[in-house]
Amino acid sequence: IKPLSSITFADFLNQFMNNLIITTSPQLLDDYSMIEIDAKKCRTLREFYETLSETLHFPDYFGFNMDSFDEVMNDLSWIEDERLLIYFKNSAEFLINERSDDKVNALLDLLDATCEDWKWMDEELEEEEEDVELPPKKELIIGFSPSDRMNTFLADFQ
Repeated sequence: IKPLSSITFADFLNQFMNNLIITTSPQLLDDYSMIEIDAKKCRTLREFYETLSETLHFPDYFGFNMDSFDEVMNDLSWIEDERLLIYFKNSAEFLINERSDDKVNALLDLLDATCEDWKWMDEELEEEEEDVELPPKKELIIGFSPSDRMNTFLADFQ
């Protein structure tokens, strides 16, 4: 995985098409509203849920579990910005205290699927009945600062 600051424009476009990225320069995505989160506050899944709930102002019904997280991340109607980059600095600490890499992979799979779902929101809208109200479309990218840990986890997403 190449850092975004050291790649050609063509490489940038190829890497940019990924939903989960590693970058030293999140500011290159200046047309996205960046929400920076310190991964040192996300060393367990519980801390991850608590930090994102507080930072993204999740609704009161959020249940601090994977299913509830999936539900709120596929809504985000309370966030006005249409293009979001959720960027984890200090990514070597991301879920470092989780005993099972399977849980980390499951969360990354969910984040990737959520980003992908948002890409197809317009097509889903055309297929839905007209009286069904979907949340406003978003573009979502999840970014991580460079670390061996995240390079290993994200290798499957490239």
